[in-house]
Amino acid sequence: MSKPMTLNVRVSGALSDFVSANIGDAGAYENVSEYVRDLIRRDKERVESERLALLQAELVSAFAAPEGDYQSLDADAVIARNAHN
Repeated sequence: MSKPMTLNVRVSGALSDFVSANIGDAGAYENVSEYVRDLIRRDKERVESERLALLQAELVSAFAAPEGDYQSLDADAVIARNAHN
């Protein structure tokens, strides 16, 4: 597991007001660190979800191809093909 990272972020104006509204008794988070960690987790989930959706779309496309488009390959052929990519 990687080491903890300390981040220093400066926000002002509307961004600062928005963060303040989400912190403490009035907000959903106890402190700024908790809020930022949740934002990072949500962004990570979004990226993973987008990657999964792309993979699913590629699989749907691949399985929709006509049977004649498929080629029978052995391991050596796959290795040789990937060595050129």
